[in-house]
Amino acid sequence: MLTLHRVRAVRLTEDGAELAGHAVVVSGDRIAAVGPVEELLAAYGETARTREWDGVLAPGRYEPDAPALLEGAYWPDPREADALGAEPLTGAVLDALEMTDTRWGGSARRGVQRLLASGVTEVSGPFARPEVRRAVERSGVRVVPGPHRRELTPGGPADFTVHDEAGVCLVTALGGRLVHRRR
Repeated sequence: MLTLHRVRAVRLTEDGAELAGHAVVVSGDRIAAVGPVEELLAAYGETARTREWDGVLAPGRYEPDAPALLEGAYWPDPREADALGAEPLTGAVLDALEMTDTRWGGSARRGVQRLLASGVTEVSGPFARPEVRRAVERSGVRVVPGPHRRELTPGGPADFTVHDEAGVCLVTALGGRLVHRRR
């Protein structure tokens, strides 16, 4: 299915200029086209569904500290908030917890959700804990060996974010699928 993402502006690279009046068309898990909204509506408007976002669409973020964030911290379950709070636990507090494989898996899933909510689409690795590795693999976040230039190009992966004027992540997409949407 084709989806035309109509936004305030498109940034083709992380540090590139914002192109006002542009949009992105996604076909499956790839970017089909990037260009002026009017041209893309004329070419795809009859066949593509349109999603409108009040923000700037750009490549997703790379998180170099993912192993430390997911394997060196415990992301509490909301049901534990009264006892443990909502922020990740590290150091002596983490050491005092009884960490089972199941608990590590749940923590990793919650940590990945937080990364997606901040616009992360790629992380560093590797991950030593199988439960953490599985959570990352299942999420669709790409594990890459190091930072590289991420850009939005036709034929490239449909991994992107949309941020509002204040820099808040509104949407994160992996392979064209919305995996985070701020309510």
